[in-house]
Amino acid sequence: MKEDNGLRGRDRAILRRNRMRRFQRIPMRFVLPNLVTLLAICLGLTGVRFAIEGQFDFAVYAIIAAAILDGLDGRIARALKGTSRFGAELDSLADFVDFGVAPALVLYFWSLHEHRSIGWFATLIFAIAGALRLARFNVMIDDPNKPAWSGHFFVGMPAPAGAIMVMLPLYLHFGLGMANEVAYVPFEIAYVLLIAFLMASRIPHFSGKRIGRVPREWFIPVLLGIIATLLLIAMFTMQMLIVLSLAYLALIPLSVRRFMAYQQADELAASETVGAAECAAAPGASGAA
Repeated sequence: MKEDNGLRGRDRAILRRNRMRRFQRIPMRFVLPNLVTLLAICLGLTGVRFAIEGQFDFAVYAIIAAAILDGLDGRIARALKGTSRFGAELDSLADFVDFGVAPALVLYFWSLHEHRSIGWFATLIFAIAGALRLARFNVMIDDPNKPAWSGHFFVGMPAPAGAIMVMLPLYLHFGLGMANEVAYVPFEIAYVLLIAFLMASRIPHFSGKRIGRVPREWFIPVLLGIIATLLLIAMFTMQMLIVLSLAYLALIPLSVRRFMAYQQADELAASETVGAAECAAAPGASGAA
């Protein structure tokens, strides 16, 4: 009987503790970053709606806005010290919707539907590549064996960058007045598959997350350059998206070259360490003459 009473008392304590957890208040510093992430999901899906309605310029703006919010939610969480496992999982799901599904569907409604099955194949491949890219990122983020310099690179094209790059045919149409003709669709399909390959591949891309501090003498020129770039994007959005997309693609060979230089430096340092250890372990290396 005493054991039964003890078990019942323990059960009541567990129920009371669970009830208190259920009604525990969550600080706003945890809520705000997740609200930004949910807003990004709304923008990505709204971009699909604009594409269905034929308003493709607004679809582009919606996905670009989702990419901007994607870059802000993590920074807001870190600034407010509101990072959480829930937020990380929600952010990953939002990235798949905003940068895997939404741009693929926008492109399908824009031109890829003209080739039906092949166009839908390219749409599916891009979405799958986005999912694989995000899954690999989630697995590698906690890898303890990564060298310190690996933080300067992404493994494969990031999902937000892939979403922005893949919509280049729309930028060319709205920015330069290129016609949306059926003859161009095979090239657009090939381009979508290329971006999907870059996302799923292990080709390194500059991350830009660890850009050092700006030297004092360069502060005003850098500030002026950033303001000028933002003004140009606001005034000539599509034209600037063309320039930025082509510039990003042109940086890929440079990022590969820089990545290989880091790898070679690591291999050289490792070989020197091994050589020094072998010399120290050699007979008579430290003996008297």
